[in-house]
Amino acid sequence: MSTSGRGLHGRVLDTLGPAITAGDYPPGSVLRTDELAQRFDVSRSVMREAVRVLESMHLVESRRRVGVTVRPKAEWNVYDPQVIRWRLAGADRPHQLRSLTVLRSAIEPVAAGLAAKHATAEQCAELTECALGMVANSKGHRLEGYLFHDIAFHRVILNASGNEMFARLGDVVAEVLTGRTRHEVMFEDPDPAAVTLHVRLAEAIRAGDAGHAEELTREIAEGALQELDILAP
Repeated sequence: MSTSGRGLHGRVLDTLGPAITAGDYPPGSVLRTDELAQRFDVSRSVMREAVRVLESMHLVESRRRVGVTVRPKAEWNVYDPQVIRWRLAGADRPHQLRSLTVLRSAIEPVAAGLAAKHATAEQCAELTECALGMVANSKGHRLEGYLFHDIAFHRVILNASGNEMFARLGDVVAEVLTGRTRHEVMFEDPDPAAVTLHVRLAEAIRAGDAGHAEELTREIAEGALQELDILAP
């Protein structure tokens, strides 16, 4: 959801957030709230609310008698979905996509193996439904429909793993899948082999085959990395 849906401070964030994550304000830069309020033509209270959101993401910190200081990238909350979105929208996109895809390749195979052991009948049914939705939207340049089912598919696996830490990565995975689609990193239609792998993965989890589920998920992750090698080296 865009921050623009959250009023005036959302409009400020839509400009300041991408500017900070893009490096327009290097670490150590001091932002004066009074000057920013004047620049964006908003009240000081609106500006303070925007700063509080940026602080919650660890992008900035407020210091008395100093102002709002941009923090080093190493301190940012890089798992925050909005931070991911901003970075994917900027020049940092190739690095961000690669780091997120490598994270997925480390986490999702393990989650899929656990899902094969712990998924409920309802979750297995959801996986099958999502996989069929991916198949139905895999041709004819229907990437938005494909994305909807793809995100849901991976959320179910993370939730079905039974590990609450994995489950909380659902938003992170959703952002990288969305970024690949919205920023045209994918081809015009999804790779048919990748679509088939998702169908087979749903079947492996339903069958309780943890080893095969892990193997298939690694193949999916490897395919995503190969896409980056071709389209976003």
